[in-house]
Amino acid sequence: MQRRSFIHQAGLAGILAAGSAPAIVHAQTALRWRLASSFPKSLDTIYGTAEVFAKKIHEMSGGKFQISVHAGGELMPPFGVVDGVKNRTVEMAHTAPYYFVGKDETFALGSAIPFGLNARQMSAWMFEGNGLKLMREFYAQYDIINFPGGNTGAQMGGWFRKPIKSLDDMKGLKMRIGGFAGKVIERLGSVPQNLPGGEIYQALEKGTIDAAEWVGPYDDHKLGFNKVAPYYHFPGWWEGGPQLDFYINQKAYDGLTPEYKAMVEAASGLAHAEMQARYDARNPVALKQLVAAKTQLVQFPKTVMDAAFKVSMEIYEELNAKNPNWKKIYPDLAKFRADQNMWFRFTEATFDRYMQSAKL
Repeated sequence: MQRRSFIHQAGLAGILAAGSAPAIVHAQTALRWRLASSFPKSLDTIYGTAEVFAKKIHEMSGGKFQISVHAGGELMPPFGVVDGVKNRTVEMAHTAPYYFVGKDETFALGSAIPFGLNARQMSAWMFEGNGLKLMREFYAQYDIINFPGGNTGAQMGGWFRKPIKSLDDMKGLKMRIGGFAGKVIERLGSVPQNLPGGEIYQALEKGTIDAAEWVGPYDDHKLGFNKVAPYYHFPGWWEGGPQLDFYINQKAYDGLTPEYKAMVEAASGLAHAEMQARYDARNPVALKQLVAAKTQLVQFPKTVMDAAFKVSMEIYEELNAKNPNWKKIYPDLAKFRADQNMWFRFTEATFDRYMQSAKL
């Protein structure tokens, strides 16, 4: 996405939202799309982000461009949305790209990889680095164009029946964990399970799995995980800043008028920012509620973090050697990550460490 183009189109969206759109926009043909979400309606943060997007499109188009939002499993399985968009069963979807590493590990680079970018760095790579350009070139293989559709910020490390005190505690652990991280914990001796959000509680309750990660306090509290697993670990080293995406069928997008394309870009930008704002505002309150309900917070031991980091870097090098799609994108992300970490070390991280030690 070129910066000037983004500013120009965002400016057009502002005119549309203000109700002073030029006559050509008011003459647009009425259009109805369906959006398949990978998430349950109960999660007003993630599922709600697609609703924010659809609502803004409706407002900017004067009701002529309507997008109905459908929860995971309503039109297709939560993890079937890539095929659904590619085959144009639906025009678009809202999902976490790393769910689809089974198709190609490169999907994870558009969302989050273990020890990758934080949320701000991910947006910087997408909008001002090469991230959006490179990922769109990859998604073209699936007849998809993507628009960033939110970020949770750094996530928690999940719910465990027994606390993780050493690497030995990872052996044989059956854990629901999404995306690329499953490949890492598998090498640490665990057994990864990739379950949709709506199925996690039951699996934990029945003992089908020993641990599960989802997002963070607000969503996890709503889903009730603290009732079936008392130990809440942190940090989610595999999700420092996971981005969600709006996937749109390329032909469907190409068929839009320039005005409708501008609306899509502007509405996705709003939804992208609003999702993280919701999490940042709601997670602190929810964390206090969880602790008050006897949840025990447990930091992952450094030995576990170090082992996971080492395995992650080994896997990335292996993929550089065998996956051309990965090799085309990961080195660019890795260089961007190194520069960002250098910069954040002198600013954000130092400021955050001080403020977190201050008496407020």
